This record gives sequence, structure tokens and C-alpha cells, in this order.
Amino acid sequence: MKKVAFLTAACMFRDHPDARLDYFEYEHEIGALQPACRAAGIDLIPVIWDAADYDPSAYDAVMVGTCWDYMEKPDAFMAMLERTDQATRLLNPLGTMRWNMRKIYLKDLAERGAPMIPTIWADRAGAGTITAAFEALGADDIVVKPVLGAGAWRQARIRKGEALPQADKLPPAECMIQPFLPAVSEEGEFAFLFFGGEFSHCARKIPAKGDYRVQSEYGGHEEIHHPSEHELELARAVIDVLPDDLLYARVDMLRGLDGELALIECELIEPYLYPEQGPKIGEVFARALGRLLGTS
Repeated sequence: MKKVAFLTAACMFRDHPDARLDYFEYEHEIGALQPACRAAGIDLIPVIWDAADYDPSAYDAVMVGTCWDYMEKPDAFMAMLERTDQATRLLNPLGTMRWNMRKIYLKDLAERGAPMIPTIWADRAGAGTITAAFEALGADDIVVKPVLGAGAWRQARIRKGEALPQADKLPPAECMIQPFLPAVSEEGEFAFLFFGGEFSHCARKIPAKGDYRVQSEYGGHEEIHHPSEHELELARAVIDVLPDDLLYARVDMLRGLDGELALIECELIEPYLYPEQGPKIGEVFARALGRLLGTS
């Protein structure tokens, strides 16, 4: 039986003193993937990514899973990825994850033809930058996000004429600025899950009333979405310009003012896979993993 490490974080375990509010998502995810992998001859083993005794050479491959504290210690995380890549097969590949870690990758995808939300890139989210972004985007309501970050960390929605948030609520360094799209509150976001390029399922992520952040720690919830052929075609347009050696890819899309879905994020490092909305996720995932390991 092949041994594959599923990297996670200590804070994703319910009995950890600093357990995240969304620790249960790790339980849902590993619970959906492990049985299907075992049936396919693969032992998927949870491993804490920054544990002192983590030895990547003990595994046939290593998958980056719910490492959701990595943005707090990105240098240590990257060093771990590099060490893992030297010792065994890393999934997704190191080059892809290094590229995907900074949201500048969205520029590349736009140039390759992926449908994209208009975006301003800046070194800092200062008052001058934000004022200029309102004008450049022709918007009175914007969202500012860090180039390196996840889970709405230090992300802010800012309306024209309002006081800026405190500095510790804004991105600490490089940032991206996009117009706020009302569809996120009215309809939510759509997460398309692909494994080995094969479509698995789509989750509609719905924020709590009065909020726009769709993450569960902010009160968001999800439901199954059955995409139309056209919606799936738009998501595949993103997959088609990505490398073909990926184990997983999550394409997050939001409906723009023109009524079409556009890319918000393409998660290739440690995305939540929304197993509750994917009745066949285990089967599709295990099939993709088996192909990459040469067992199927």
C-alpha cells in the first residue's frame, strides 16, 4: 500500500489549546478522503507540517492539506516544502505552489485568457493607493486583499468617503484591490473542485447576512451547486491554462456586473475541498491520486 502524507496544522485538531474555529473542516475533509484512498490501495496519513519529527522521506508522496496557519510563518512553510520536494513527490508540485502562494499569479492567468475581475496591484494599502483605486476601478465600494494571505486574513471592504480601517486590519505589505461585487452578498461565491483535471463538484459559498466573507469562521455556509454547462465551461477555462500534473485545483468564481462568472482565486496550495457538497469527492480524488502515483 502506498503511503501519502496529508499535511495539516496543529491548530486543526479539536483538542489543541489554540484550535481554529473551523477545525471541523479538517475532520470533514480527511474523513471523506481516507476511506476512498484506502480502497484504492493508498494510506492517507495526517501529518502536522511543522512537527519536529516530520520526515517526508517516509512517504511515497506528500499532499499539502489543511495547513491553514502557513501565512503566519511563510518562510518556515516554504522551507518545509523545499525539503519535502527534495525527499519525495510533493503534491501539488513545488513550482506551482510557489507561484500560487502570492496572488500575483492572477496576473498570469488573466494574460492566459482566464475570465478575471478587474484588479489593481499595489505595494501598500495606504490612503493614496486606495483613493487612486476608487478612480481607476470606477467603483465606490472596493475590497483590499493581501497578496500573501488566505481565509480573508487582513482583508477589508472599504466604501468611498469612509474612514480607512486601522493599519492592523489592512494588508501588511503588497495588496490587490478589486471592486466589491454585490453578487457575493446576494448569490455568494462558487467553488469548482477538480482532481487531476477531472471535475468533482461545485459548492456555493454563502456569507452570513450583512457580511460578504464566505468563510465559516465569519458565519458563512455552503450548499451544493449544480453548475450549468456554461458555468462549468468558464471554470474549465481556468483549468485549461494550468499545468497538467496537479492533484487538486479549486477555482473560485463570482458573478460580475455583466452577469458572467469571473475568477476570484485559483487555490492550488491548501484549499478546503468542501467534501460535504461533493458526494463523489473521495472516488474522484483517489482516482486522480492513483494516476499520479502510477497505481491506477
